[in-house]
Amino acid sequence: YRSIVPVFSVADVGATMNWYQTKLGFWSDPFPANEPYVFAILFRDNVEIMLQRVENYQRPDDYDHRPGGVWDAYIRSTHVKELYDGIKDEVTIVKPLRQQPYGAWEFEVKDPNGYLLVFSEIEE
Repeated sequence: YRSIVPVFSVADVGATMNWYQTKLGFWSDPFPANEPYVFAILFRDNVEIMLQRVENYQRPDDYDHRPGGVWDAYIRSTHVKELYDGIKDEVTIVKPLRQQPYGAWEFEVKDPNGYLLVFSEIEE
């Protein structure tokens, strides 16, 4: 095994691609070449997220089903404090940047489809 990639079901691949590009700096490879897209891969550094269109899809809000929240992607990063400062006014922050008891610095973002992304950095 080499990696694992989250696959998010979304109603509008194009709008979701745009959000990830403009808010988080991803670039994308959609299929087909023109809208309406049925699939896309988002890339940034060593991170990939796949999007697949599901007509009229609405993700259930299950964040509160566990005390620490329900996450969809945990993204290990470097310079997480700078990333947070650069996007905190542009995205929906669920939990602000904070240091966890296990040492990692984390913050949580909700994308426009309701997927929860956690950005994390372990200081060495």
